[in-house]
Amino acid sequence: MKHPIRLQVLPESLAELAVELGDLRYDALEDFLAALAEKIRADAAKDAARGRRKLAASLESAARRIEASAADIGEAWRISKPHMDDGDA
Repeated sequence: MKHPIRLQVLPESLAELAVELGDLRYDALEDFLAALAEKIRADAAKDAARGRRKLAASLESAARRIEASAADIGEAWRISKPHMDDGDA
């Protein structure tokens, strides 16, 4: 299976988006997750500045967990990269 480094189509549903993201090459998925964590962390900071402490804390927690997921996917990339076809890696 070829693993793209970017989405090939714009999915029509969130379920389709999940499949497309899951099919990304792991290094690209790691980058996506890191960017998502950064976006959610920025939202947390904005909510904290508005005095929404509980929301900000929840978003910050989500950002940390997404960062941990990105790190795990990064490890999966380092494990799988040597075993991928030249056109895939």
